[in-house]
Amino acid sequence: MDNHATNPRDSRRIGILPVEGFAMMSYAALTEPMRAANLLAGRDLYEMVNIGRSMAPVASSGAGLVAPQAKLGDDPRLDYLFVVAGGDPAAFADRAITGWLQRLARRGVLLGGVSGGPVILAQAGLMEGRRMTVHWEHAAALSEALPHLLIERTLYVIDRDRVTCAGGTAPMDLMHALIMQHHGAQFARLVSDWFMHTEVRPSVGPQRAGLVERVGTTAPAILDAVEAMEANLGDPLPLARLAEVAGLSPRQLNRQFSDKLGRPAMRYYRDLRLDMAQNLLRNSPLSLTEIALATGFASSSHFSRVYAQRFGQPPSAYR
Repeated sequence: MDNHATNPRDSRRIGILPVEGFAMMSYAALTEPMRAANLLAGRDLYEMVNIGRSMAPVASSGAGLVAPQAKLGDDPRLDYLFVVAGGDPAAFADRAITGWLQRLARRGVLLGGVSGGPVILAQAGLMEGRRMTVHWEHAAALSEALPHLLIERTLYVIDRDRVTCAGGTAPMDLMHALIMQHHGAQFARLVSDWFMHTEVRPSVGPQRAGLVERVGTTAPAILDAVEAMEANLGDPLPLARLAEVAGLSPRQLNRQFSDKLGRPAMRYYRDLRLDMAQNLLRNSPLSLTEIALATGFASSSHFSRVYAQRFGQPPSAYR
């Protein structure tokens, strides 16, 4: 009998499919809690199997490599399979892996995606009718490409046989929830304490810093206006409407933006839209015209001109 775990069930077999260019932070935050759980329980509660397209090591976005213990076509008899991806998951187009994931789903394996991994699951048609999340960097592009998806801007989502996670350090919070589900709250707390992860975040925790931290001011009128801007990047609001939201005149709102943020309100708004456009250029297969429309620009020529003014080169050069 193990020392701490309360669930006597045999070991769960967890497959991890790291996709070339994955983030080592996401991988470690997913796997290390399972290693600690095994150590603290005195037996293997989780048997982890790295799976590759072949048996060749898979390179992360940094200096790390992961050596697979199994490859596509093997039958590791998994309870869970997590796809860990970074970089540009929208460009992923490996039919062999997609078909394998679909076969696992039909067999009842619980499928998970971490960071950009949920994009790969969604493109394989495996997130239909299920709530999900994804790293905020990929969320806009995924929503544009597959608008019917039920995407939530949270740390992780567990919806029946699908588990999706935003990546970064969020897998530690996800694994706390899964270990608690499998072995009870007391044991899950021991695992989290092992990593000094004393402030476990709920699944609905935000992925990004709060508005005050991101904008850099506590001025209520500016915060109200920026919140309205961020909610309407594809269909920009006029200055008069933003001023109404902020409870000021347009002139007063512009003065506050210039004093606190160094630029008028509508220029700040345009920069937010251009930042989103750059994110879509990096993380989506959308055309320049589609990106221009998705970020509220009337034409691709206008979009290209203001993009070049902001970033020093046209969007076509970035692509």
